[in-house]
Amino acid sequence: MIKKVNVDQIKVGMFIHSFDCGWLEHPFFNTSVKVKNDKMIEKIVKHGIREVYIDTERGLDVVDAPVEEEVKKEINIEISKAAETKAAENIPLQEELIRARKIKDNAKQIVKDIMEDIRIGRQIEMEKIDPIVEKMADSIFRNKDALMSLGKIKHMDDYTFLHSVSVCVFMISFCKSLGFDRSLINKVGVGALLHDIGKVNVPIEILNKSGGLTDEEFAKVKDHVVQGSLILSQTQGISDTSILVAAQHHERFDGSGYPNGLKGSEISKLGQMAAIVDVYDAITSDRCYHKGMESSEAIRKIFEWSKYHFNQDLVQKYIQCVGIYPIGATVRLESGLLGVVIEPGTESLLRPIIRVVYNTKKERFTTPEDIDLSKTLGKGGGDKIVGYEQPERWNIDPYRYLEAYL
Repeated sequence: MIKKVNVDQIKVGMFIHSFDCGWLEHPFFNTSVKVKNDKMIEKIVKHGIREVYIDTERGLDVVDAPVEEEVKKEINIEISKAAETKAAENIPLQEELIRARKIKDNAKQIVKDIMEDIRIGRQIEMEKIDPIVEKMADSIFRNKDALMSLGKIKHMDDYTFLHSVSVCVFMISFCKSLGFDRSLINKVGVGALLHDIGKVNVPIEILNKSGGLTDEEFAKVKDHVVQGSLILSQTQGISDTSILVAAQHHERFDGSGYPNGLKGSEISKLGQMAAIVDVYDAITSDRCYHKGMESSEAIRKIFEWSKYHFNQDLVQKYIQCVGIYPIGATVRLESGLLGVVIEPGTESLLRPIIRVVYNTKKERFTTPEDIDLSKTLGKGGGDKIVGYEQPERWNIDPYRYLEAYL
C-alpha cells in the first residue's frame, strides 16, 4: 500500500516509493529507495523535502498515514473548486495558431542565439528581446491557448531554449489573468524568457545527467541563478523587474529554495509566480533522464506541493489560468469514452471541448468525434468528465488528434 507521510515520520526500514517533489529537487539517484540509515533521513530534510510516499509492503508502515488514493481524491476536489470559472472570450484558436507557430519558432531561435552570444563574450541585445516578447504578449491577449498549447511540444535536444519560451508564455498568461498592466507584463515576459540564461555557465553533462547529482554538481546547477542575475545586471536597457523574475524563480515559499533561501513575503509576488510556472513546465517536459508528466497530473502535484513550497493562493489562480483540463490532456467520460481536450469549454473550464477517440467498454478506438461538454450540461444523458487518464495505458497519442490544431 502506498501512503503519504511527513519527513518527521520517516524511519530507518521504510521504503520510499517516491519523493513528493520534482525530479530535480531531490538528491537521490532513484525515485524509490530503502531508508538504510539516519544519514539518508538527514539528507532528505536538508534538501527541503517535506513529504514522501512510502510503500508499506516493502518497508515499515505508519498506521494513520493517508493512502495515496485518498490524497488524490481530496486534491482533485480542491482543484475542481479552484478551476470553476468561466472561460475567457478569445478569437478562434485555429486562427491564432497560425501566428503563434511563427512567434514560438522565432522566440526559440532568439534564445538560442543569445545563449551562444554570451558563451563567446557578447552582451545581450535587448533590441532582439523586447520585440519578440511584445509579439508573444499580443498573441496571448488574442488567445492564450494558442501559444500555451504549442509550448507542450518540445524536443529534448532543444529543451533549454523551449523551456525558456514556455516559461515566458505561461508567465505572460498568468500576469494577464491577474489583471497586470501591459507594460509590467512585458517586463515580466523579458525576465521569464531569460530566467535560465545563467545555465550557459553550467557544464552540459551536469544539466543532462541521469540521476542524482553530487553535492558539488548540485552547487553548480544552483549557481545558474546567481550567474544569470549577474549577466542580466550587466545588460543595458533591461528593467529591475525582469532581473527580479530571473533572480527568484528557484526560491520556495517555505524557505527551502535557492540561492538566498528567501521565505514567504521575502519573495516578491513575481518571484512566487515564476517558481510555480518554472516547476510546472519542467515537470511536464520530456528530458533525457525522465518522462514528463501529463499536464493534469502536474497541476495536481503543484497543488499538493503548495502546502509548503508555493503560495497556495497563487497556485489556485494559476490553475484557473492554465485550466484543470489543459489542451492535450486525456480524460475519461462518465460513459466510458476517452477523449483528448482540444479547446476550453465555451461556458466553463471544467467542461471543455473533447475529441472522443476510444471506447473503454468495447476496448477499441472510435471515429473521432468532438463534443462540447458545456453544451451537454443540463440536457438529459449529457456526458461529463470523471477523471484523467494516462494516454500510454490506452496507446493514445494525444497530439495525433491535435494535428489540425497544432
